[in-house]
Amino acid sequence: MLQSLVHVCLAGISAGMFIWLVASGLTLVFGVLRVLNFAHGSFYMLGAYVCLTVLKAMGGNFWIGLVLGPLVVCVVGYFMERFLLRYVYHLELPYQLLLTFAMVLIFDDAVKMIWGAGSASSPAVPGLSGSLSIVGRQFPVYNLFIIAVGPLVAVGLYALLEKTWWGRIIRAAASDREMASAIGVKVPTMFTAVFVFGAWLSAMGGALAVPYVGLLTTGMGEAIIIEAFVVVVIGGLGSLKGAFFVSLIIGLLSSFGTRFIPMLDMFLVFILMAVVLLWRPQGLFAEG
Repeated sequence: MLQSLVHVCLAGISAGMFIWLVASGLTLVFGVLRVLNFAHGSFYMLGAYVCLTVLKAMGGNFWIGLVLGPLVVCVVGYFMERFLLRYVYHLELPYQLLLTFAMVLIFDDAVKMIWGAGSASSPAVPGLSGSLSIVGRQFPVYNLFIIAVGPLVAVGLYALLEKTWWGRIIRAAASDREMASAIGVKVPTMFTAVFVFGAWLSAMGGALAVPYVGLLTTGMGEAIIIEAFVVVVIGGLGSLKGAFFVSLIIGLLSSFGTRFIPMLDMFLVFILMAVVLLWRPQGLFAEG
């Protein structure tokens, strides 16, 4: 029983770290730009597909794909923010959601045109493809690698936003755009940089998912964005701390649900969201 519990916990934590990578960018963009980007999951999908393409072109070198894939998606994110989203910042949230949902459909069709409508298989990563014995049962090394990456990203984001001049400027602009602009901050440029950085985080999650998911499909962006939205709502819109801890909770709930009551795995997640919305509508970690 102990063996099973340990492995279910590890599987839940690794799944939670993928959700965290996507949810961190989503909540960062909302916290600064006040935009709920429904197409954020599409960046995850694009990051995975571009990484796989680079990986195959480079003779199976996953690490080059991990670097180049998210960078290509950053370019996509730049054009989306600069030429589309910038013109809807002043509009109500439903208009922003409609625009970003339209982008989801466009990105899905673009992936089908470029990579085909079928699924794409992903190879294993040399050096991280084996397994280790943990309490008497084999556990994938790559999942342990993901468990290590998630907290590193969280620490990096904390250091960036709390300990650097750039982070202080971002927090100031998120708090009061007019005041930040009055003291010389180029708010539109900073918003573009934050949006591109959020796209990079999501694409990094997608690139890291290439050896994990086994098959890439055009629906993978929608699947992850639903879980990321649940995380952001429960954790509190704009709260990175909330996104991290709730990602872990969602990953564990899903893992335990899949293991012990597979018919109700996602039911547990949405029940949790309903309870939180009734008890604390602003989210568990929201300030104020």
